[in-house]
Amino acid sequence: MNITIIKNANIYAPEKLGIKDLLVCNGKIVMIDDQIDLTGVKHSMIDAGGLIVTPGFIDQHMHIIGAGGKSGYFSITPEVQPSELIRCGTTTVVGMLGTDGITKELTTLYAKCKSLEQYGIGAYMLTSYFAVPPKTIMQSVAEDMLFIDKIIGCKVAISDERCSFPTKQELLRLINQVHVGGLTSGKGGVLHIHLGALPSRMQILLEIAREYPTLVKHISPTHVGRTTALFEEAIEFASLGGIIDISTGGTKFDEPYKILLHGLEKGVSIEQMTFSSDGNAGMSKKDPETGNLIFYKAPLHLNLQQVQKLVKEGGMPIEDAIRPVTTNPAKNMTLRTKGRIAPDYDADLCFFDNDLNLQNVIVGGTVWMQGGKLVKAGNFE
Repeated sequence: MNITIIKNANIYAPEKLGIKDLLVCNGKIVMIDDQIDLTGVKHSMIDAGGLIVTPGFIDQHMHIIGAGGKSGYFSITPEVQPSELIRCGTTTVVGMLGTDGITKELTTLYAKCKSLEQYGIGAYMLTSYFAVPPKTIMQSVAEDMLFIDKIIGCKVAISDERCSFPTKQELLRLINQVHVGGLTSGKGGVLHIHLGALPSRMQILLEIAREYPTLVKHISPTHVGRTTALFEEAIEFASLGGIIDISTGGTKFDEPYKILLHGLEKGVSIEQMTFSSDGNAGMSKKDPETGNLIFYKAPLHLNLQQVQKLVKEGGMPIEDAIRPVTTNPAKNMTLRTKGRIAPDYDADLCFFDNDLNLQNVIVGGTVWMQGGKLVKAGNFE
């Protein structure tokens, strides 16, 4: 049995608990108390020294096996490495395919999830990709959710020139599949919907939300900050009970933390908004000197950056600023042991100094970062 006491932790669970001790056993949080003493019991000890301790961050939209190339085969992005996640405090990911469901396979995505799991990192996936009819491992989306442990939902795209332009009826059938698959498997079930920049925006989702209000919890629109008009529709979707996902990377009409603050001003609860990075997707820009395209991976650290800006520039309390990357995505994706510091939850923890610089990261009770430096890495890194 592996037992650790974390002493003198300034805990945000995300609620502010103050200075407490944490008892961790076999990768799970067992107890939180003012002082924990295990005299006579073999254990290790970590002194947090008053550092701010939050749940590990959840990134609910990431291309963990890379994404399809936008400029030929040589622009296909590679897999993410464990240390890349740890450096930005991400201890749980939801991986998915993008436009490419041909050179990128669901079976490869599953294997990557299992690989990250072996390191202790929380890893889940969505079946299918941009198009309808869906691509699955089993015979249907519901079967994927029922029989494949890592699959918690399905992905599709709308209002994008690269999408397959699904009808409302086709989307309803997919919602039925994640709903039924989630009921039996106990996974909740979510249809995660990529929103492009076409004028149709998310009107089809608003129609479904109005007609079938009980289905709203199974609909997860992402990239809602792409344009001002799209975000106004996302605000309406939130008013109907939905959770909306603001991408910290990619196209956006303003800085993501400002978009979130705008949502608050318009009456959206902080508990109805999430951040996700869209990280590891393929990006390109022109070299100003040569005019040649430079290819790079979409950054993974922007969720952390935007949380820091919510506090430092937006004046938001830490306990609220971390919700879009902790409790909210855990609720949206029905990750029942993630996103909170509480007994029976996974011991995934981020430690920050008073300026919100990331200092330490613990994943499943194992220290990966200490004093701002990695002390553990994945194979082949």
